Amino acid sequence: MRAPSTARRRAGLATASRSTAARVAAVRVAVVRAAAVTVAAALALTGCAPAGDDRPVVFVSTNILGDVVDELVGDQAEVVTLMKPDADPHSFEISAQQAARMRAADLVVSNGLGLEEGLQQHLDAAVDSGVASFVAADAIDVLDYRDGDAAGTPDPHFWTDPGRMLDVVDALGPVLAEVDGVDAAGLTARTTDYRAELDRLDADMVDAFAAIPAERRALVTNHHVFGYLADRFDFDVVGAVIPGGTTLAAPSASDLADLVDAVETTGVPTVFAESSSPDRLVQALASEADVHVDVVELFTESLTAADGDAPDYLTMMRVDTERIATGLSP
Repeated sequence: MRAPSTARRRAGLATASRSTAARVAAVRVAVVRAAAVTVAAALALTGCAPAGDDRPVVFVSTNILGDVVDELVGDQAEVVTLMKPDADPHSFEISAQQAARMRAADLVVSNGLGLEEGLQQHLDAAVDSGVASFVAADAIDVLDYRDGDAAGTPDPHFWTDPGRMLDVVDALGPVLAEVDGVDAAGLTARTTDYRAELDRLDADMVDAFAAIPAERRALVTNHHVFGYLADRFDFDVVGAVIPGGTTLAAPSASDLADLVDAVETTGVPTVFAESSSPDRLVQALASEADVHVDVVELFTESLTAADGDAPDYLTMMRVDTERIATGLSP
């Protein structure tokens, strides 16, 4: 066999060099892509915006209010919702990075009335740093708890009444309009559409609850969360397994005994367990009562992930309405 000519050897070396260069380039592209994915993941975990996103930043404490703010501003602002899906608003916490970034936000939106127990110090720090603040509870007619350990103190669970959520939307709109970078006309259009959705929700809830007889319009749940719904739609809050206004409280043996008596006296066929709190105590109550009592899960203090049953506020309220109406109707 003859040795390859010099020209052929040079051609072979050139081809090998091009192949090696191509492999090096491919490796570099893969490394860059992996780095981009890592950065994106880190940004998602810390609540940071990608470089170049110059939209205003609105931090929101709870995921229920976060959904409402999202509906109003659309993509005009970066809405950072601190409370994760299926969390408990009374006890969730945030990272140091999120707390630091919140102190540089354009606006902070919170529920108020002591709901965000684990977050309040960070909300206060943001306000102390000069960040504009909107507290939803300042826009509503506040109700007090009627009984239990929290009797006489303000009830923060206003969103169970869509009429009060309308009050919040009406007060929040002008505040969002003052944020630099938010277009007032676009905000007004989205707010008008969302107000119409809330009006429809309220009307549909009236129709659904109309089928429940007066003697069955009684609610028992994990803890006192239905005061505003009861006030709006004429229900009687019989009691709660956890007698206070927070899920961080614990029931006593006498609390459970009183609830058993209430369930037996009223004959309610269903008690309701919140998705953000374990239903173990409600199950225990149901087993103690000398009647058949169903335990039905509701979404009252937190939205679910996008693939869950309550991914947004309107859906959450419609699901709960259907379950309450079905659970208490003859």
